[in-house]
Amino acid sequence: MKSRFVFSLLAVLVLTSLLLSACGGAVTEAPVATESPATEAPAATEAPATEAPASMEGEGEVAIVAWPAYIERGANDPAYDWVTAFETETGCKVTVKEAATSDEMVALMTAGGYDLVTASGDASLRLVYGGTVQEIDISKIPSYSNVDPRLQDAPWHTVDGKHYGVPYQWGPNVLMYNTEVFPEAPTSWSVVFEETTLPDGKSNKDRVQGYSGPIYIADAALYLKARNPELGITDPYELTEEQFNAALDLLRQQRELAPKYWGDYLLQIEDFTSEGFVASSSWPLQVNLLQADGQPIASVVPEEGATGWADTTMMSAAAPHPTCAYLWLEHSIDPKVQGDVASWFGSAPAVPAACGGASELLGTEGCAANGFDTFDQIYFWKTPIADCGNGDTSCVTYDRWTEEFTAIVGQ
Repeated sequence: MKSRFVFSLLAVLVLTSLLLSACGGAVTEAPVATESPATEAPAATEAPATEAPASMEGEGEVAIVAWPAYIERGANDPAYDWVTAFETETGCKVTVKEAATSDEMVALMTAGGYDLVTASGDASLRLVYGGTVQEIDISKIPSYSNVDPRLQDAPWHTVDGKHYGVPYQWGPNVLMYNTEVFPEAPTSWSVVFEETTLPDGKSNKDRVQGYSGPIYIADAALYLKARNPELGITDPYELTEEQFNAALDLLRQQRELAPKYWGDYLLQIEDFTSEGFVASSSWPLQVNLLQADGQPIASVVPEEGATGWADTTMMSAAAPHPTCAYLWLEHSIDPKVQGDVASWFGSAPAVPAACGGASELLGTEGCAANGFDTFDQIYFWKTPIADCGNGDTSCVTYDRWTEEFTAIVGQ
């Protein structure tokens, strides 16, 4: 499944790398947040659901902000095209603006002019609380009941019982490693957080990376949750001042080991191919691409678990083409579409039926290969807010995460 698309994709990756880097894929500095999250959900009247279409008559266009490689029309590989049939059936032309970071997505949606965004959990609540996206009337999306029950009411897109999006794809932030350095899979995130001698007899200093985004603080918190239980961390996104400072201290320690932080998946591929890096957090996409290129690369979810991303297609509160947007939301959870996307990106589908052969590209083994069974080991990205639950509002908010992470990575 992995090798059927990768070589054609690699042919265009080099051509697009500079463009994607220009879109915000930093490797040495964290992106700057465009807004601070509120502590309460917006009133429903601030962004009411747009009336969904009663027929297939659309406005002729739908404009989507998406992660790279998330929406394909066959330009990179003719086999991977879930746009053309939609356009033919509905008359809605799909235009896509790729964004390399969650903060860029928030900025684009806040500026306006787009209908939909494939938002990760570290952006989705900012979009909800800012009134940037609207409530979705899921009764107008006939296939919503086919979405994985574990995602249907997920807290990163459901607020006060109201849905603000439709689940799209998900996956873990895996520990990617070089198999020549690690003959056996590493069992802990300690290989990227603490100075140690690796199995090849050399130090991990200057050979490991972290992710270039404030949400990476949660990876440090998750490691401390297991290694320092006295801190009392229960949720890596809900941190008291003491817990937050402990995570920052760990990242300062890591900064002495990690000369680079990756934000552009293309650049991370280059780093692991020719720059001597041997271990890092990563996405399944990079693992798939490097393996197909013959590189000695594998991945694992360590014993502490992993953070991850569950992306939701959300609609702008001022969507210029709401009818076509609703039509795309329904199309996006078709089992074949879900399977094709998962095959192309290396993700897990939000619709379990996609795992049963609905997509020839994904096949019947693709879900297992892409980590579908790791769901319970993943702490999915969500925007840190002051509300820790049970009336406690002492948790550190995302604006602080951004400020402190930028200071550490920029050292």
